[in-house]
Amino acid sequence: MTEHIAFLGTGSMNGSIAAGLIAGGYPAEAIRATVRSKNSIDRLRHQLGPNGRDAVVIGCELNPEANREAVSGASVVLLGVKPYGIVELAREISPALAPDALVISVAAGVTLDTLQKALPAGQPVIRCMPNTPSSVGKGVLAISVSEAVTEKQLALAEKILETVGLVVQVREDQMDAVTAVSGSGPAYGFLLAETMASAGVKLGLDEETAQRLASATIAGAGYLLDSNPDAAALRKAVTSPNGTTERAINTFIDKGLFDLTEDAMRACAARSAELSEQYTAD
Repeated sequence: MTEHIAFLGTGSMNGSIAAGLIAGGYPAEAIRATVRSKNSIDRLRHQLGPNGRDAVVIGCELNPEANREAVSGASVVLLGVKPYGIVELAREISPALAPDALVISVAAGVTLDTLQKALPAGQPVIRCMPNTPSSVGKGVLAISVSEAVTEKQLALAEKILETVGLVVQVREDQMDAVTAVSGSGPAYGFLLAETMASAGVKLGLDEETAQRLASATIAGAGYLLDSNPDAAALRKAVTSPNGTTERAINTFIDKGLFDLTEDAMRACAARSAELSEQYTAD
């Protein structure tokens, strides 16, 4: 039997997961998705592609009951609205949820405790921290699981989320660290590419060439890390003694790159903790 899956607030992240499921052969007719407006319906239809034409897509502005209708009979419900709207959405759909429906939230900063307080008692809940490369199937999605989630539900959740990237289970008290490493991490790579391009211009390259060289280099390094996650080993393999790369690497280290990176990630984790407090349910 195919599980009925509901996507509520089907923007970039939820849309990517739904599109990944359909591309992997999941029956589109088993998917229901809600969006805000008519324009959003058209955008999501385009994202789901021709194989997704049988998915049910409902606009909340056109149908005030859209979210409750979408979750009725669903085995899995993915919440994809902005963090400030998660508690309100959870309360809205609670009367329509099946008692054993698995609720997965991809909203940053919203804790399991907050979700559970807004949902019926005993509702199985998973908190997920994805990152933006999920939109191209290269994401990292960390999950924390409530006690009510069964092994079968966990396996189903992993199967759904793996359509857009690597799924890693962590304790919830590690989520702020996850945010600092993978949640916000893509921006660090973009920043490095930006600084490399800027330096390239100062060294004599034109801006377009410098940007293309820097972005393609960072992307290529990422592919190498896909096959070998030992970043230190990869770095050492391309760093010849007394060579040009060694001179650059030593400059990074001598200027305090490790300490600077740690400071930045601690600031990120602290902000993540602040946001979790902000979105706590009453």
